[in-house]
Amino acid sequence: MNTFYNRKTQPSTPFKSIIKALGFAGLLLSGMNGYAQDKNPGKIHIGFVYPLSTNGTRAPLDTNHFSFHLIAGVSSVETGFAFAGLSNIVRNEATGTQFAAFSNHIGKKAEGLQIAGFANTYGEGQGAAFAGFGNISRGNVKGAQFAGFGNIAKAVDGVQFAGFFNKASSVKGAQLAGFMNLSNKDVSCSQLAGFINKAENVGGSQFAGFINIAKKVKGVQGAGFINIADSSDYPIGIINLIKKGEKGISVTTDETTSTMLSFRSGGKVLYGIIGIGYNFKNKDEVYAMEAGFGAHWFQSKSFRLNTELTGMSVESFKAGEYFKSSLKVLPSFRIGKHFEIFGGPSFNFISTNTAEGRDLHKKFIHSWGNKWGNNLQALYIGYGGGIQFIL
Repeated sequence: MNTFYNRKTQPSTPFKSIIKALGFAGLLLSGMNGYAQDKNPGKIHIGFVYPLSTNGTRAPLDTNHFSFHLIAGVSSVETGFAFAGLSNIVRNEATGTQFAAFSNHIGKKAEGLQIAGFANTYGEGQGAAFAGFGNISRGNVKGAQFAGFGNIAKAVDGVQFAGFFNKASSVKGAQLAGFMNLSNKDVSCSQLAGFINKAENVGGSQFAGFINIAKKVKGVQGAGFINIADSSDYPIGIINLIKKGEKGISVTTDETTSTMLSFRSGGKVLYGIIGIGYNFKNKDEVYAMEAGFGAHWFQSKSFRLNTELTGMSVESFKAGEYFKSSLKVLPSFRIGKHFEIFGGPSFNFISTNTAEGRDLHKKFIHSWGNKWGNNLQALYIGYGGGIQFIL
């Protein structure tokens, strides 16, 4: 019988180890609890998860200099370092560093450093917050917010970096996001986003992959497609709807007889160009499309010098291609309030693989191609001009 008991019923070695670990943890917790109560109440807080900790059920009322929890910790105030395997929950203020594998939640002001695998939420902040997903402040932030997905705050005095979006009531600094930046009021520095920026007044610049929206922009507005503003002298976009800027519809032609109907729009200095047209020399490849950017120089009431960088494609929409990049220098003369005529030389690079494309221009500064195919790349000097109605 004894032999049977010894072999069959005595606890296994792993089970013994678990019992010993739990017993040691219990002694540690009870010892730390006694020390905390007798010597320095609420200064060191160690535990598993509330209320299994040295502060016990009083944890939500205690102020700690150091907290360490395997799962989650709860306290009233943290003044040093707090670590949690899952979450730190601080009902009031926190200064120093809060580190959690999942989230930090601070009821009032967070001053110092917050690091969370998923999210940081706090009343207001002074310092830096890093989160794998998002930082959410119900109040103002002085410092920085870094998040893999999004940052939200009221007034930000510093910078917001996010993989997807940033949102603030006002920003005294910069916003950088993979998709979108939103500020209800002013941004003192710049906004950089993969798709859209929106603010009231921007002291620096806006750069977006698709669209920028603002009232007044002191610097450059650079967008892949459209800029919208009340006042912006330096928009870089295909379409620029600037209330205090200039918009015009023009008819132009060049040395290849490609005649374009274009929309030019921009600020006092920079503008965008988009147009469609027809080539009267070709029989098959006759449909033309143009887009580009321009700048006004030496402006007076009756004269200004326009320089333009454009790309034009002439297509049949069946087979082959013709593409021309041009740098144009166009003296412009104003006729009355709404009309101007302009014309001048252009420096051009063409790339084509069609017979009609090769025949559009014959004299080149330099060309690349072969005798057996239609592929041609070439540089040449051309010309162009037109008339514009200013809206």
